[in-house]
Amino acid sequence: MSLPVPVFPRPFAAVGLAVSLSLTTAGAAWAEPAMVPPPPAPPQADAAPSIRLPGPGRGTPDSFADLAARLLPAVVNVSTTETVKPGDDDGEADGDGEDAPQIPNFPEGSPFEKFFHDFMSHQNGPEAAPRKMQALGSGFIIDASGIVVTNNHVIRHADQITVTLQDNTVLKAKLIGHDDRTDLAVLKVETSHPLPAVVFGDSDHARVGDWVLAIGNPFGLSGTVTAGIISSRGRNIEQGPYDDFIQTDAPINKGNSGGPLFDMQGQVIGINTAIYSPSGGSIGIGFSIPSAEARGIIDQLRRTGKVSRGWIGVRIQDVTQDIADGLGLKAAHGALIAGVEAKGPAAAAKLQVGDVIQTLNGKEIDGRALPRLMADTAPGQVVKLGVWRHGQAVTASVTVGALPEDPKEVPVPKPDAKAQGSVQLQGLGLTVGAIDDVARQKFNLAEGQKGVVVTSVAQDGAAADRGLRAGDVITQVQQAEVATPADLRRSVDAARAKHRRSILFLVQNADGLRWVPLPLADDAK
Repeated sequence: MSLPVPVFPRPFAAVGLAVSLSLTTAGAAWAEPAMVPPPPAPPQADAAPSIRLPGPGRGTPDSFADLAARLLPAVVNVSTTETVKPGDDDGEADGDGEDAPQIPNFPEGSPFEKFFHDFMSHQNGPEAAPRKMQALGSGFIIDASGIVVTNNHVIRHADQITVTLQDNTVLKAKLIGHDDRTDLAVLKVETSHPLPAVVFGDSDHARVGDWVLAIGNPFGLSGTVTAGIISSRGRNIEQGPYDDFIQTDAPINKGNSGGPLFDMQGQVIGINTAIYSPSGGSIGIGFSIPSAEARGIIDQLRRTGKVSRGWIGVRIQDVTQDIADGLGLKAAHGALIAGVEAKGPAAAAKLQVGDVIQTLNGKEIDGRALPRLMADTAPGQVVKLGVWRHGQAVTASVTVGALPEDPKEVPVPKPDAKAQGSVQLQGLGLTVGAIDDVARQKFNLAEGQKGVVVTSVAQDGAAADRGLRAGDVITQVQQAEVATPADLRRSVDAARAKHRRSILFLVQNADGLRWVPLPLADDAK
Protein backbone atom coordinates (compact mmCIF):
# COMPACT_ATOMS: atom_id res chain seq x y z
CA MET A 1 0.00 0.00 0.00
CA SER A 2 1.45 3.31 -1.01
CA LEU A 3 1.58 6.12 1.54
CA PRO A 4 -0.69 9.12 0.96
CA VAL A 5 1.12 12.08 -0.43
CA PRO A 6 1.31 15.38 1.41
CA VAL A 7 -1.54 17.69 0.44
CA PHE A 8 -1.13 21.43 0.82
CA PRO A 9 -4.32 22.99 2.18
CA ARG A 10 -4.54 25.02 -0.99
CA PRO A 11 -6.69 27.97 -1.97
CA PHE A 12 -9.78 26.96 -3.91
CA ALA A 13 -12.41 28.43 -6.16
CA ALA A 14 -15.56 26.45 -5.29
CA VAL A 15 -16.57 24.43 -2.27
CA GLY A 16 -18.58 21.25 -2.12
CA LEU A 17 -18.46 19.59 1.27
CA ALA A 18 -20.42 16.54 2.34
CA VAL A 19 -19.96 14.88 5.71
CA SER A 20 -21.33 11.48 6.61
CA LEU A 21 -21.22 10.34 10.22
CA SER A 22 -22.06 6.84 11.38
CA LEU A 23 -22.26 6.29 15.11
CA THR A 24 -22.69 2.74 16.35
CA THR A 25 -23.23 1.66 19.93
CA ALA A 26 -22.71 -1.98 20.73
CA GLY A 27 -24.36 -3.63 23.71
CA ALA A 28 -22.31 -5.72 26.09
CA ALA A 29 -23.16 -8.71 28.26
CA TRP A 30 -21.24 -9.28 31.44
CA ALA A 31 -21.36 -11.33 34.65
CA GLU A 32 -19.79 -11.09 38.05
CA PRO A 33 -16.49 -12.99 38.05
CA ALA A 34 -16.10 -15.89 40.48
CA MET A 35 -14.33 -14.96 43.69
CA VAL A 36 -10.95 -16.66 43.85
CA PRO A 37 -8.83 -16.48 47.00
CA PRO A 38 -5.66 -14.46 46.42
CA PRO A 39 -2.39 -16.41 46.29
CA PRO A 40 -0.07 -16.13 49.27
CA ALA A 41 2.17 -13.11 49.14
CA PRO A 42 5.74 -13.88 47.98
CA PRO A 43 8.62 -13.20 50.33
CA GLN A 44 9.47 -9.52 50.51
CA ALA A 45 12.48 -8.84 48.29
CA ASP A 46 14.78 -5.89 48.48
CA ALA A 47 13.01 -2.92 46.99
CA ALA A 48 14.16 -2.09 43.48
CA PRO A 49 15.38 1.44 42.91
CA SER A 50 12.44 3.70 42.17
CA ILE A 51 12.04 5.12 38.68
CA ARG A 52 11.56 8.86 38.48
CA LEU A 53 8.65 9.66 36.20
CA PRO A 54 7.79 13.07 34.77
CA GLY A 55 5.49 15.20 36.86
CA PRO A 56 1.71 14.85 36.45
CA GLY A 57 0.46 16.29 33.17
CA ARG A 58 -1.81 19.28 33.04
CA GLY A 59 -5.45 18.39 32.50
CA THR A 60 -7.62 19.23 29.53
CA PRO A 61 -8.59 22.93 29.50
CA ASP A 62 -12.16 23.51 30.65
CA SER A 63 -12.71 25.68 27.58
CA PHE A 64 -10.81 27.40 24.79
CA ALA A 65 -13.42 30.15 24.53
CA ASP A 66 -11.53 32.96 26.28
CA LEU A 67 -8.34 32.21 24.36
CA ALA A 68 -10.18 32.00 21.03
CA ALA A 69 -12.03 35.26 21.65
CA ARG A 70 -8.73 37.01 22.29
CA LEU A 71 -6.99 35.60 19.20
CA LEU A 72 -9.71 35.58 16.54
CA PRO A 73 -9.50 39.31 15.68
CA ALA A 74 -5.86 38.90 14.57
CA VAL A 75 -6.59 36.02 12.14
CA VAL A 76 -7.59 37.06 8.62
CA ASN A 77 -8.86 35.60 5.37
CA VAL A 78 -6.54 36.01 2.40
CA SER A 79 -8.25 36.16 -0.99
CA THR A 80 -6.43 36.24 -4.33
CA THR A 81 -7.43 36.83 -7.93
CA GLU A 82 -5.41 35.45 -10.82
CA THR A 83 -5.88 35.88 -14.56
CA VAL A 84 -5.53 32.54 -16.32
CA LYS A 85 -4.84 32.62 -20.04
CA PRO A 86 -5.79 29.79 -22.40
CA GLY A 87 -3.19 27.05 -22.28
CA ASP A 88 -1.90 28.06 -18.84
CA ASP A 89 -1.63 25.26 -16.28
CA ASP A 90 -3.85 26.81 -13.64
CA GLY A 91 -3.44 23.74 -11.45
CA GLU A 92 0.33 24.00 -11.32
CA ALA A 93 0.67 24.85 -7.65
CA ASP A 94 -1.93 22.93 -5.72
CA GLY A 95 -4.65 21.76 -8.07
CA ASP A 96 -5.77 18.17 -8.01
CA GLY A 97 -7.99 18.25 -11.07
CA GLU A 98 -11.25 18.26 -9.11
CA ASP A 99 -12.32 21.66 -10.44
CA ALA A 100 -11.75 20.76 -14.09
CA PRO A 101 -15.03 20.28 -16.02
CA GLN A 102 -15.71 16.70 -17.05
CA ILE A 103 -17.21 15.73 -20.41
CA PRO A 104 -20.03 13.16 -20.07
CA ASN A 105 -19.56 9.82 -21.80
CA PHE A 106 -22.03 10.01 -24.68
CA PRO A 107 -22.27 7.37 -27.43
CA GLU A 108 -19.60 7.89 -30.04
CA GLY A 109 -20.90 9.92 -32.99
CA SER A 110 -24.05 11.10 -31.19
CA PRO A 111 -25.20 14.75 -31.45
CA PHE A 112 -24.60 15.23 -27.70
CA GLU A 113 -20.97 14.13 -28.02
CA LYS A 114 -20.39 16.63 -30.84
CA PHE A 115 -22.14 19.42 -28.92
CA PHE A 116 -20.06 18.97 -25.74
CA HIS A 117 -16.83 18.50 -27.71
CA ASP A 118 -17.41 21.76 -29.61
CA PHE A 119 -18.41 23.56 -26.39
CA MET A 120 -15.31 22.47 -24.45
CA SER A 121 -13.02 23.24 -27.39
CA HIS A 122 -14.45 26.77 -27.51
CA GLN A 123 -14.02 27.25 -23.75
CA ASN A 124 -10.42 25.97 -23.58
CA GLY A 125 -9.13 26.63 -27.06
CA PRO A 126 -6.38 29.11 -27.93
CA GLU A 127 -8.99 31.69 -28.94
CA ALA A 128 -10.83 31.57 -25.61
CA ALA A 129 -10.84 34.74 -23.51
CA PRO A 130 -8.70 34.91 -20.35
CA ARG A 131 -10.62 34.05 -17.19
CA LYS A 132 -10.37 35.11 -13.59
CA MET A 133 -9.72 32.62 -10.81
CA GLN A 134 -10.30 33.38 -7.14
CA ALA A 135 -8.74 31.52 -4.25
CA LEU A 136 -8.89 31.66 -0.46
CA GLY A 137 -6.38 31.05 2.30
CA SER A 138 -5.59 32.22 5.83
CA GLY A 139 -3.15 34.60 7.50
CA PHE A 140 -2.51 36.47 10.74
CA ILE A 141 -1.48 39.98 11.76
CA ILE A 142 1.89 40.31 13.52
CA ASP A 143 2.13 44.10 13.66
CA ALA A 144 -0.59 46.66 14.41
CA SER A 145 0.57 48.68 11.38
CA GLY A 146 -0.90 45.99 9.10
CA ILE A 147 1.80 43.32 8.58
CA VAL A 148 0.23 39.98 7.66
CA VAL A 149 1.93 36.57 7.42
CA THR A 150 0.65 33.76 5.19
CA ASN A 151 1.91 30.90 3.02
CA ASN A 152 3.65 31.62 -0.27
CA HIS A 153 1.50 29.07 -2.10
CA VAL A 154 -1.61 31.03 -1.06
CA ILE A 155 -0.59 34.19 -2.93
CA ARG A 156 1.67 32.75 -5.64
CA HIS A 157 0.86 34.07 -9.14
CA ALA A 158 -1.85 36.39 -7.74
CA ASP A 159 -2.74 39.57 -9.65
CA GLN A 160 -4.62 41.01 -6.69
CA ILE A 161 -4.58 40.16 -2.97
CA THR A 162 -7.22 41.20 -0.44
CA VAL A 163 -7.38 40.64 3.30
CA THR A 164 -10.68 40.32 5.17
CA LEU A 165 -10.67 41.08 8.89
CA GLN A 166 -12.89 39.42 11.46
CA ASP A 167 -15.37 42.33 11.29
CA ASN A 168 -15.64 41.76 7.50
CA THR A 169 -13.56 44.82 6.63
CA VAL A 170 -11.93 44.16 3.24
CA LEU A 171 -8.48 45.67 2.61
CA LYS A 172 -6.21 45.54 -0.40
CA ALA A 173 -2.87 43.94 0.41
CA LYS A 174 0.58 44.55 -1.01
CA LEU A 175 3.13 41.74 -1.24
CA ILE A 176 6.28 42.76 0.66
CA GLY A 177 8.23 39.56 0.02
CA HIS A 178 7.97 35.80 -0.30
CA ASP A 179 10.22 32.77 0.07
CA ASP A 180 9.64 29.63 -2.01
CA ARG A 181 11.94 27.38 0.02
CA THR A 182 10.03 27.80 3.28
CA ASP A 183 6.63 28.65 1.74
CA LEU A 184 6.28 31.94 3.61
CA ALA A 185 5.01 35.34 2.47
CA VAL A 186 4.56 38.76 4.11
CA LEU A 187 1.79 41.20 3.15
CA LYS A 188 1.03 44.82 4.08
CA VAL A 189 -2.41 46.42 4.42
CA GLU A 190 -3.13 50.10 5.03
CA THR A 191 -5.58 51.14 7.74
CA SER A 192 -6.48 54.31 9.58
CA HIS A 193 -6.28 52.64 12.99
CA PRO A 194 -4.05 50.02 14.66
CA LEU A 195 -5.02 46.41 14.04
CA PRO A 196 -5.09 43.60 16.62
CA ALA A 197 -1.90 41.56 16.38
CA VAL A 198 -0.42 38.38 17.81
CA VAL A 199 3.16 37.58 18.75
CA PHE A 200 5.44 34.67 18.00
CA GLY A 201 6.30 32.20 20.73
CA ASP A 202 9.28 29.87 21.01
CA SER A 203 8.47 26.64 19.20
CA ASP A 204 11.71 25.10 20.47
CA HIS A 205 10.13 24.89 23.93
CA ALA A 206 6.92 23.29 22.66
CA ARG A 207 6.68 19.62 23.65
CA VAL A 208 4.95 16.62 22.15
CA GLY A 209 1.59 16.38 23.89
CA ASP A 210 1.14 20.13 24.46
CA TRP A 211 -2.27 21.56 23.60
CA VAL A 212 -2.49 23.79 20.52
CA LEU A 213 -5.18 25.83 18.79
CA ALA A 214 -5.50 26.29 15.02
CA ILE A 215 -7.52 29.19 13.60
CA GLY A 216 -8.16 29.75 9.91
CA ASN A 217 -10.44 29.73 6.90
CA PRO A 218 -11.02 26.07 5.93
CA PHE A 219 -13.27 25.66 2.88
CA GLY A 220 -14.11 29.36 3.11
CA LEU A 221 -15.52 29.06 6.64
CA SER A 222 -13.86 32.06 8.24
CA GLY A 223 -12.91 32.15 11.90
CA THR A 224 -12.88 28.38 12.35
CA VAL A 225 -11.19 27.28 15.59
CA THR A 226 -9.91 23.72 16.10
CA ALA A 227 -7.90 22.24 18.94
CA GLY A 228 -5.48 19.36 19.32
CA ILE A 229 -2.03 18.50 20.55
CA ILE A 230 1.48 18.49 19.16
CA SER A 231 1.80 14.96 17.81
CA SER A 232 5.49 15.08 16.92
CA ARG A 233 8.42 17.40 16.25
CA GLY A 234 11.03 17.70 13.53
CA ARG A 235 9.01 16.03 10.79
CA ASN A 236 10.58 15.77 7.33
CA ILE A 237 7.86 15.47 4.64
CA GLU A 238 10.29 15.82 1.71
CA GLN A 239 9.01 19.24 0.69
CA GLY A 240 12.36 21.03 0.83
CA PRO A 241 15.88 21.03 2.23
CA TYR A 242 14.83 22.74 5.47
CA ASP A 243 11.91 20.54 6.55
CA ASP A 244 11.47 20.63 10.33
CA PHE A 245 7.69 20.63 10.72
CA ILE A 246 5.54 20.46 13.82
CA GLN A 247 2.98 17.67 13.45
CA THR A 248 -0.43 18.24 15.03
CA ASP A 249 -3.78 16.49 15.16
CA ALA A 250 -5.69 19.77 15.34
CA PRO A 251 -7.92 19.55 12.24
CA ILE A 252 -6.38 21.47 9.31
CA ASN A 253 -8.09 21.52 5.91
CA LYS A 254 -7.88 23.23 2.54
CA GLY A 255 -8.06 26.95 3.13
CA ASN A 256 -6.19 26.74 6.47
CA SER A 257 -2.91 27.45 4.67
CA GLY A 258 -1.09 30.38 6.23
CA GLY A 259 -3.12 30.31 9.42
CA PRO A 260 -1.53 30.31 12.88
CA LEU A 261 -1.00 27.46 15.33
CA PHE A 262 -1.21 28.84 18.87
CA ASP A 263 0.02 27.53 22.20
CA MET A 264 -2.04 27.92 25.35
CA GLN A 265 -0.46 31.33 26.04
CA GLY A 266 -1.88 32.63 22.78
CA GLN A 267 1.51 32.84 21.05
CA VAL A 268 2.10 31.66 17.47
CA ILE A 269 4.35 28.60 17.50
CA GLY A 270 3.58 27.40 13.97
CA ILE A 271 2.19 28.36 10.56
CA ASN A 272 -0.18 25.72 9.19
CA THR A 273 1.01 24.58 5.79
CA ALA A 274 0.34 20.96 4.80
CA ILE A 275 -1.61 17.83 5.63
CA TYR A 276 -1.33 14.13 4.92
CA SER A 277 -4.61 12.95 3.47
CA PRO A 278 -5.94 10.31 1.06
CA SER A 279 -9.00 12.45 0.33
CA GLY A 280 -7.90 16.08 0.71
CA GLY A 281 -9.65 16.46 4.07
CA SER A 282 -8.19 16.32 7.56
CA ILE A 283 -7.43 12.93 9.09
CA GLY A 284 -5.58 14.39 12.04
CA ILE A 285 -2.13 14.65 10.48
CA GLY A 286 -1.23 18.28 9.83
CA PHE A 287 2.08 20.10 9.57
CA SER A 288 3.11 23.59 10.64
CA ILE A 289 6.27 25.59 10.03
CA PRO A 290 7.81 26.14 13.48
CA SER A 291 8.06 29.73 14.64
CA ALA A 292 11.77 29.28 15.44
CA GLU A 293 12.38 28.85 11.70
CA ALA A 294 9.76 31.31 10.45
CA ARG A 295 10.71 34.35 12.55
CA GLY A 296 14.10 34.91 10.93
CA ILE A 297 12.66 34.46 7.42
CA ILE A 298 9.81 36.87 8.13
CA ASP A 299 12.16 39.48 9.61
CA GLN A 300 14.30 39.38 6.45
CA LEU A 301 11.25 39.62 4.20
CA ARG A 302 10.02 42.66 6.12
CA ARG A 303 13.40 44.38 5.87
CA THR A 304 14.53 43.53 2.35
CA GLY A 305 11.74 41.60 0.61
CA LYS A 306 14.02 38.60 0.10
CA VAL A 307 15.93 35.99 2.09
CA SER A 308 19.70 35.56 2.30
CA ARG A 309 20.89 32.16 3.52
CA GLY A 310 24.21 30.75 4.57
CA TRP A 311 25.83 28.13 2.35
CA ILE A 312 29.08 26.17 2.35
CA GLY A 313 28.76 24.33 -0.97
CA VAL A 314 28.50 20.66 -0.09
CA ARG A 315 26.06 17.92 -0.95
CA ILE A 316 25.49 15.71 2.05
CA GLN A 317 23.53 12.69 3.21
CA ASP A 318 22.73 11.30 6.63
CA VAL A 319 25.02 8.68 8.15
CA THR A 320 23.06 5.44 8.57
CA GLN A 321 24.29 2.44 10.53
CA ASP A 322 25.32 0.67 7.30
CA ILE A 323 27.36 3.70 6.25
CA ALA A 324 28.90 3.94 9.71
CA ASP A 325 29.92 0.26 9.53
CA GLY A 326 31.45 0.82 6.11
CA LEU A 327 33.48 3.78 7.35
CA GLY A 328 34.45 2.20 10.65
CA LEU A 329 32.48 4.72 12.71
CA LYS A 330 31.30 3.59 16.11
CA ALA A 331 28.15 5.73 16.14
CA ALA A 332 25.81 6.44 13.22
CA HIS A 333 25.64 10.21 13.31
CA GLY A 334 26.89 13.10 11.23
CA ALA A 335 26.62 14.41 7.67
CA LEU A 336 28.53 12.50 4.99
CA ILE A 337 29.81 14.71 2.16
CA ALA A 338 28.83 13.31 -1.25
CA GLY A 339 29.89 16.31 -3.33
CA VAL A 340 31.84 19.56 -2.99
CA GLU A 341 31.18 22.70 -5.03
CA ALA A 342 34.45 23.47 -6.81
CA LYS A 343 34.55 27.18 -5.89
CA GLY A 344 32.47 27.06 -2.75
CA PRO A 345 33.41 27.78 0.88
CA ALA A 346 33.86 24.09 1.68
CA ALA A 347 36.37 23.64 -1.14
CA ALA A 348 38.30 26.68 0.11
CA ALA A 349 38.42 25.04 3.56
CA LYS A 350 39.80 21.80 2.01
CA LEU A 351 36.74 19.68 2.82
CA GLN A 352 36.63 16.48 0.76
CA VAL A 353 34.13 14.01 -0.58
CA GLY A 354 33.85 11.26 2.02
CA ASP A 355 34.40 13.56 5.02
CA VAL A 356 31.86 13.13 7.79
CA ILE A 357 30.83 16.40 9.45
CA GLN A 358 30.02 15.46 13.03
CA THR A 359 29.88 18.76 14.89
CA LEU A 360 29.06 22.40 14.16
CA ASN A 361 30.65 24.85 16.58
CA GLY A 362 31.03 22.02 19.07
CA LYS A 363 27.46 20.70 18.85
CA GLU A 364 26.68 17.30 17.34
CA ILE A 365 24.64 17.35 14.13
CA ASP A 366 23.13 14.94 11.62
CA GLY A 367 22.77 15.14 7.86
CA ARG A 368 19.17 16.34 7.92
CA ALA A 369 19.88 19.25 10.26
CA LEU A 370 23.04 20.58 8.59
CA PRO A 371 21.39 22.38 5.60
CA ARG A 372 18.95 24.14 7.93
CA LEU A 373 21.65 25.14 10.41
CA MET A 374 23.85 26.47 7.62
CA ALA A 375 20.93 28.40 6.12
CA ASP A 376 20.33 30.07 9.48
CA THR A 377 23.98 31.18 9.68
CA ALA A 378 24.72 34.68 8.42
CA PRO A 379 26.99 34.83 5.33
CA GLY A 380 30.52 35.91 6.30
CA GLN A 381 30.45 34.14 9.66
CA VAL A 382 33.21 31.60 10.39
CA VAL A 383 32.05 28.23 11.72
CA LYS A 384 34.07 25.37 13.19
CA LEU A 385 33.28 21.95 11.76
CA GLY A 386 34.35 18.77 13.49
CA VAL A 387 35.20 16.33 10.68
CA TRP A 388 35.98 12.61 10.70
CA ARG A 389 38.39 11.84 7.85
CA HIS A 390 40.02 8.47 7.19
CA GLY A 391 39.79 7.42 10.82
CA GLN A 392 40.96 10.70 12.31
CA ALA A 393 39.12 13.68 13.81
CA VAL A 394 40.09 17.03 12.31
CA THR A 395 38.71 20.56 12.64
CA ALA A 396 37.93 22.78 9.67
CA SER A 397 37.19 26.51 9.78
CA VAL A 398 34.73 27.50 7.06
CA THR A 399 33.67 31.03 6.13
CA VAL A 400 29.99 30.74 5.31
CA GLY A 401 28.98 32.14 1.93
CA ALA A 402 25.62 33.32 0.59
CA LEU A 403 23.41 30.69 -1.02
CA PRO A 404 23.35 31.26 -4.80
CA GLU A 405 19.95 31.64 -6.45
CA ASP A 406 20.50 28.46 -8.45
CA PRO A 407 23.53 26.58 -7.06
CA LYS A 408 25.09 24.22 -9.57
CA GLU A 409 26.68 20.96 -8.60
CA VAL A 410 30.10 20.59 -10.12
CA PRO A 411 31.36 17.01 -10.42
CA VAL A 412 34.40 16.28 -8.35
CA PRO A 413 37.43 15.86 -10.64
CA LYS A 414 38.77 12.34 -10.92
CA PRO A 415 42.23 11.23 -12.12
CA ASP A 416 42.54 10.00 -15.66
CA ALA A 417 42.94 6.28 -16.10
CA LYS A 418 42.90 3.80 -18.91
CA ALA A 419 40.81 0.79 -17.96
CA GLN A 420 39.73 -2.37 -19.71
CA GLY A 421 37.72 -5.48 -18.86
CA SER A 422 34.89 -6.20 -16.44
CA VAL A 423 34.47 -7.76 -13.02
CA GLN A 424 31.52 -9.70 -11.60
CA LEU A 425 30.95 -9.31 -7.87
CA GLN A 426 28.53 -12.10 -7.07
CA GLY A 427 28.38 -11.40 -3.36
CA LEU A 428 27.22 -7.86 -4.07
CA GLY A 429 24.98 -8.75 -6.98
CA LEU A 430 26.49 -6.57 -9.69
CA THR A 431 28.92 -6.55 -12.59
CA VAL A 432 31.10 -3.53 -13.38
CA GLY A 433 33.03 -2.60 -16.48
CA ALA A 434 35.50 -0.05 -17.75
CA ILE A 435 34.23 3.27 -19.08
CA ASP A 436 35.25 3.12 -22.71
CA ASP A 437 33.67 4.48 -25.89
CA VAL A 438 31.21 1.59 -26.06
CA ALA A 439 30.09 2.13 -22.44
CA ARG A 440 29.79 5.88 -22.95
CA GLN A 441 27.52 5.38 -25.93
CA LYS A 442 25.46 2.58 -24.36
CA PHE A 443 24.84 4.31 -21.03
CA ASN A 444 24.94 7.92 -22.28
CA LEU A 445 27.94 8.86 -20.14
CA ALA A 446 29.81 12.13 -20.41
CA GLU A 447 33.10 12.24 -22.29
CA GLY A 448 35.15 12.99 -19.18
CA GLN A 449 33.32 10.57 -16.87
CA LYS A 450 35.68 8.60 -14.63
CA GLY A 451 35.21 5.55 -12.46
CA VAL A 452 33.68 2.19 -13.33
CA VAL A 453 30.22 1.64 -14.78
CA VAL A 454 27.66 -0.86 -13.49
CA THR A 455 26.84 -3.04 -16.48
CA SER A 456 24.31 -5.38 -14.85
CA VAL A 457 22.57 -5.89 -11.51
CA ALA A 458 21.19 -9.18 -10.16
CA GLN A 459 17.52 -8.81 -9.35
CA ASP A 460 17.78 -10.52 -5.96
CA GLY A 461 21.17 -9.11 -4.98
CA ALA A 462 22.27 -6.52 -2.44
CA ALA A 463 22.99 -3.92 -5.13
CA ALA A 464 19.43 -4.09 -6.44
CA ASP A 465 18.06 -3.79 -2.91
CA ARG A 466 20.02 -0.55 -2.46
CA GLY A 467 18.77 0.94 -5.73
CA LEU A 468 21.79 0.44 -8.02
CA ARG A 469 21.02 0.11 -11.72
CA ALA A 470 22.89 -0.58 -14.91
CA GLY A 471 24.48 2.67 -16.08
CA ASP A 472 25.30 3.94 -12.58
CA VAL A 473 28.95 4.92 -12.15
CA ILE A 474 31.00 4.01 -9.07
CA THR A 475 33.61 6.71 -8.54
CA GLN A 476 34.89 5.85 -5.04
CA VAL A 477 35.06 2.84 -2.75
CA GLN A 478 35.72 3.39 0.96
CA GLN A 479 36.57 7.05 0.21
CA ALA A 480 39.27 6.01 -2.29
CA GLU A 481 38.90 6.69 -6.02
CA VAL A 482 38.57 3.76 -8.41
CA ALA A 483 39.49 3.93 -12.07
CA THR A 484 39.28 0.30 -13.22
CA PRO A 485 37.20 -2.79 -12.41
CA ALA A 486 40.38 -4.30 -10.95
CA ASP A 487 40.63 -1.37 -8.52
CA LEU A 488 37.10 -2.08 -7.37
CA ARG A 489 37.83 -5.78 -6.89
CA ARG A 490 40.92 -5.01 -4.79
CA SER A 491 38.97 -2.56 -2.60
CA VAL A 492 36.22 -5.12 -1.96
CA ASP A 493 38.75 -7.85 -1.15
CA ALA A 494 40.56 -5.50 1.23
CA ALA A 495 37.33 -4.70 3.06
CA ARG A 496 36.55 -8.41 3.42
CA ALA A 497 40.05 -9.05 4.73
CA LYS A 498 39.37 -6.48 7.46
CA HIS A 499 36.10 -8.30 8.27
CA ARG A 500 33.99 -5.25 7.58
CA ARG A 501 30.26 -5.83 7.58
CA SER A 502 29.63 -3.42 4.70
CA ILE A 503 31.44 -1.50 2.01
CA LEU A 504 30.73 2.04 0.88
CA PHE A 505 30.39 3.06 -2.78
CA LEU A 506 30.14 6.63 -4.06
CA VAL A 507 27.64 6.28 -6.92
CA GLN A 508 26.90 8.82 -9.62
CA ASN A 509 23.86 8.87 -11.89
CA ALA A 510 21.45 11.37 -13.39
CA ASP A 511 20.29 12.35 -9.89
CA GLY A 512 23.81 13.25 -8.74
CA LEU A 513 26.20 11.68 -6.23
CA ARG A 514 25.24 9.55 -3.24
CA TRP A 515 26.94 7.11 -0.89
CA VAL A 516 25.57 3.57 -1.02
CA PRO A 517 26.51 0.98 1.64
CA LEU A 518 26.44 -2.66 0.53
CA PRO A 519 26.61 -5.59 2.98
CA LEU A 520 29.58 -7.90 2.63
CA ALA A 521 29.49 -11.70 2.83
CA ASP A 522 32.84 -13.18 3.87
CA ASP A 523 32.52 -16.18 1.58
CA ALA A 524 31.32 -14.24 -1.48
CA LYS A 525 33.66 -13.78 -4.39
